[in-house]
Amino acid sequence: MSTPTLYLPFRKSRRLWRSKEVKDTGVEETPEVRLEGDEKLEPEHVSETSLDAVTGNSSTRRRREAPPLVRDLAPEERARLEKVLVAKIDLHLLPMLIIMYLMNYLDRNNIAAARLAGLEEELNLTGTQYLTAVSILFVGYILMQVPSNLFLNKIGKPALYLPTVMIIWGVISTATAAAESFGGLVAIRFFLGFVEAAYFPGCLFFLSSWYTRKELGFRTAILYSGSLMSGAFSGLITAGITGGMDGKKGLRAWRWLFIIEGAITIVIALVAYFILPNFPRTTSWLTENERQLAIWRLDEDIGEDDWVGRHEQSFWHGMKLAFTDIKMWVLMALLFCFVASGTVTNLFPTVVQTLGYSNIVSLLLTVPPYVLGVITTFVNSWHADKTGERYFHVTLPLYFAVVAFIIAAATTETAPRYLAMMLMIPGVYSGYVVALAWISNTLPRPPAKRAAALAAINAVSNASSIYASYMYPESAGPRYVVAMSVNCTTAFIAICAATVLRFILVHLNKKLDRGEVVEGAVAIGEAIPGEAAKKGFRFVL
Repeated sequence: MSTPTLYLPFRKSRRLWRSKEVKDTGVEETPEVRLEGDEKLEPEHVSETSLDAVTGNSSTRRRREAPPLVRDLAPEERARLEKVLVAKIDLHLLPMLIIMYLMNYLDRNNIAAARLAGLEEELNLTGTQYLTAVSILFVGYILMQVPSNLFLNKIGKPALYLPTVMIIWGVISTATAAAESFGGLVAIRFFLGFVEAAYFPGCLFFLSSWYTRKELGFRTAILYSGSLMSGAFSGLITAGITGGMDGKKGLRAWRWLFIIEGAITIVIALVAYFILPNFPRTTSWLTENERQLAIWRLDEDIGEDDWVGRHEQSFWHGMKLAFTDIKMWVLMALLFCFVASGTVTNLFPTVVQTLGYSNIVSLLLTVPPYVLGVITTFVNSWHADKTGERYFHVTLPLYFAVVAFIIAAATTETAPRYLAMMLMIPGVYSGYVVALAWISNTLPRPPAKRAAALAAINAVSNASSIYASYMYPESAGPRYVVAMSVNCTTAFIAICAATVLRFILVHLNKKLDRGEVVEGAVAIGEAIPGEAAKKGFRFVL
């Protein structure tokens, strides 16, 4: 009688499949396991529970043995190799992702700087038309995020998907320079948001497929630094274009702004095709040792592999798992209030202009708050990863934001108002990037659930940007009392939501301490060898 053969596809979903030759003979045999392409995987590398997952026995959690190349390493050598591996991953992923996100944020928000470069005057925008053009982008942005992330999870090709959508949004952003009316501007902005929606939640999912939970906070901060740097660059670029290119070739400065920045976006996207990898299992610049270590350390971190079956990879299954988890709804409230408080950045040049300086000086004055925001975000996220703590790193910066919004609404004096502006961006975004990492920390597996949760939370949180622009009419300046009051309130609610989430996670960790099963976690005794087996899975607080 022939030995039944099991196949493990090497790419995409990496599922275990039972060969068609397997029969219900009633005879217990040790199956032969193969990778797709007939690459053999010895039975001792796959535990009994992994085979149960194939043969339909779902009573036991899937787990795998460490591959020999990892298992035979001494602890000191393992630590050294892992440090080299993480540095290599950082070098290949982060620089390009940061540059791409810088352009993503720049193309989305350069309309705020374009206002000071003549857009509103040349298109004869009246009343709230300019504010509508700002807000409409986020309608398309919200609609596309969940479908895009689930599609990315399904195809497993971020190296192809992310640069492609970047080229498309670069073309659309460049087309903004051709707008001749309010209607044309609104249409372009809607489709720009629709396409740009794919990038940021896709990046968050992408990073969570390469880094462990303790590494994710700082890497998320590094990624998000692209958006903060874009705020600084936007002011500098617009000041330079306004001062040197207004009227060149018969075009106003704001048109040159969209042409130049859109062209840069397209060029960067073309370069990204040759730099970005896909996932650890399918990346050519990893050696075999590095590949096995990259995959295994993620297994250890969670207590189960990041590969799942076809059913769990489906769009609807991932959404169902995410939307039935109370933690996702608390995280959604937390991130919504964070973004609502940070919507001041959508019209930050307009707010800074109320200090009474010229347009070019006002654009230059937008730079220091963003620079400070980059510094505080790096420090806060680095310390959050180093200590393994999330709650206080999320909430403490928000208290500074609350103070900043109160000062901005309470006085018209230049010095205290600029101090408030200096505190607004660091106060919101220093904690925001840690909260983003907290999503993947709290909803780690399966990947379809993580992808759905990241996209849904990011989509809903950006809904605040639809209404927020209308709180900043020029007539409400310089104090913008309504806007600053709303921002202050949402910052406080974010603190409350983070507190609720911490109570929930503490309760779940206590259940895990007692050996009780918690959905989305791996209890003690069920985890695979490594850190998760020694301590058991625990939610990061």
